Amino acid sequence: MHRIISPRTLLPVNKGRLINTLINTRHISKHLYAVSKPSIPILCTTANIIPIKLHSQSVTVKNRPDTPSEIEAKRDGHSSPYVLIRACQVVIEFLDDWILEPILTIRRFVAILVLFIPVAVTIPIVCFGQKVNDHEKSGTLWWYNFLANQMERAGPTFIKLAQWIASRTDLFPTSLCRRLSKLHSQVDPHSFKYTQKVIEEAFGRPLDEIFTELNTTPLGVGAIAQVYKAKIKPEILLKYAPQQFALRDNTITSDCVQTLDEHGRSVNIHTAVAIKILHPKARQIVNRDLKIMEWGARLLTLIPTIHWLSLPDEVRVFGGMMREQLDLRGEARNLDRFNEYFKDTTNVKIPKPLMAFTTKDMLIEEYERAIPLDLFLQQTSYLKKSEEEPVFDHKIADIGLNAFLHMLIFFNFIHADLHPGNIMVDFYKPSAHHPLQIAWSKLIGKELKDDGEHAVNRVLAVQNDPQLIQKELEALDKEGYSPRIVFIDTGLVNELNQVNRRNFLDLFQALAQFDGYRTGELMVERCRSPEQVIQPDVFALRMQNLILGLKQSTFHLGAIKIGNLLTETMDMVRSHHVKLEGDFVNVVVSIMLLEGIGRQLNPELDLFKNALPVLRDYSLKEGGKATLTQMKDPQLRSGHWVKVWIFLELRNYLGRNTRDEEWLQLCDILCPNV
Repeated sequence: MHRIISPRTLLPVNKGRLINTLINTRHISKHLYAVSKPSIPILCTTANIIPIKLHSQSVTVKNRPDTPSEIEAKRDGHSSPYVLIRACQVVIEFLDDWILEPILTIRRFVAILVLFIPVAVTIPIVCFGQKVNDHEKSGTLWWYNFLANQMERAGPTFIKLAQWIASRTDLFPTSLCRRLSKLHSQVDPHSFKYTQKVIEEAFGRPLDEIFTELNTTPLGVGAIAQVYKAKIKPEILLKYAPQQFALRDNTITSDCVQTLDEHGRSVNIHTAVAIKILHPKARQIVNRDLKIMEWGARLLTLIPTIHWLSLPDEVRVFGGMMREQLDLRGEARNLDRFNEYFKDTTNVKIPKPLMAFTTKDMLIEEYERAIPLDLFLQQTSYLKKSEEEPVFDHKIADIGLNAFLHMLIFFNFIHADLHPGNIMVDFYKPSAHHPLQIAWSKLIGKELKDDGEHAVNRVLAVQNDPQLIQKELEALDKEGYSPRIVFIDTGLVNELNQVNRRNFLDLFQALAQFDGYRTGELMVERCRSPEQVIQPDVFALRMQNLILGLKQSTFHLGAIKIGNLLTETMDMVRSHHVKLEGDFVNVVVSIMLLEGIGRQLNPELDLFKNALPVLRDYSLKEGGKATLTQMKDPQLRSGHWVKVWIFLELRNYLGRNTRDEEWLQLCDILCPNV
């Protein structure tokens, strides 16, 4: 339900409110508000903008209400001045931690036993049935399905566990990972009353003083939180952090308000926000499930055949990942970092967070009006049947892969949940953002406008008709629009520490030199339990054979599925018990996922070809710095990316001239170890 917030629609709030509002807002109409300086607020209900002059109001920073983050910090640091109250709080905490919580955990444990005892009893069925493919029997596949269904019934934490297992193809069979990856969170949304309670407690004021509109129906419901769309009052943004939602002067959307900032400059304020609210008691439920998982992992470790998995360690890693997601401030910090990294990139967009308005239980970020990537993937299937040419598919694949390579090579800060649901597409006009075009338009007095949201609305209006979608996309291409990738849900990221990054670069050097045996040796040496590896020499030889095949196909990497190559590597890792670091595996899985998505859009996608310009830029910008660093600390080997770049440049040059034999001879000269 979409509604305008009014006092009659609100629940009662505490009379002893924490903070009074800064300004008694003067309503011009339903949606027009006064701001702290002489300004020209404009409500954009359509593409047209109507300026209205307002009287000035003087505001001092001292009278500004505390932000939700400031209120939360004060509340966390507050303790009662009365000894009796403090003593009662200690007793209540003791009873909760040592009596009530153990009882609830035991009750939860019994419920989980009821679900998973049948799974344990039916394990022998994996030995029966005919082989459906080269690896698994029909009984095994049935058991995988049964396990997945029971994990889905066990609730959000076990669904997250299943999704995490699906990413660890180095530890678990590929068929099991493929089945568990299809699980989605089947969680009932919590009530809007709870959402209202969280927001009002965070702000210390009622909803009608914060938002002009708030959709009470969630946009999405996840395992630990759900998301709403709202329109925040423009004066709220001006009081706190207007720069976070200030759009370009020539970018107009249907939910923006044009006003003056503190320096008297005209600015478009983006008022549409997405509000993520943590589910009630999510922390308690997740912590109980994690305790049960730790007990189960210790018991399973007693089985000799799975001792090498170090399940207690893996549960601790998974627990740390889950606890990070239970504090929404972490996701806000990730959004902020991604925005800083991609601030000069026009074809990649990350929602901007309102850091001052974010707490442990509430995240407010910029709402992105965009098209789900799934629509383009479905459109690709339609085009194959109708034998029509795609319009933007190749561009979208290249932009997404290029963004990922920058995360990996430049930033060492990688979005760790890159499935199609977290990738969206919107449109923009490059001409509206070109410096020369902007300067010329100002000179002749002509205003440049980027109405990319209008293009998005045109596609969404026909989203159920593939034929009309194709016509709209062709029209947008002729009108000069370009696609832009929007990454959302950045709660999970990968950031390799110094040791893991060095290991990663060493592996890249070995791959660049086609030294498969050395690659295998490095993977064994740098794994978490080298002493438990089965036949390390055989593993290194198998890696050598794999890399030799890559060397022979160097000129046709577009025909090689890197995902299949990595899958084969993970199969060897699992069969030889080479236990890799979780961060390293997550990067590999991200490459596999992104390449799989990219190849649906562009079957000729070449990962190494796309990496070439990124490596070229990195080498030119960081090459000198890397050389100096390596002189100080030779162990860092900072020039590995430069070596990879040189090899790819040679491959690209000789490939254009179809000099395959020369390339293979050159590889033998430069890399005699192959």
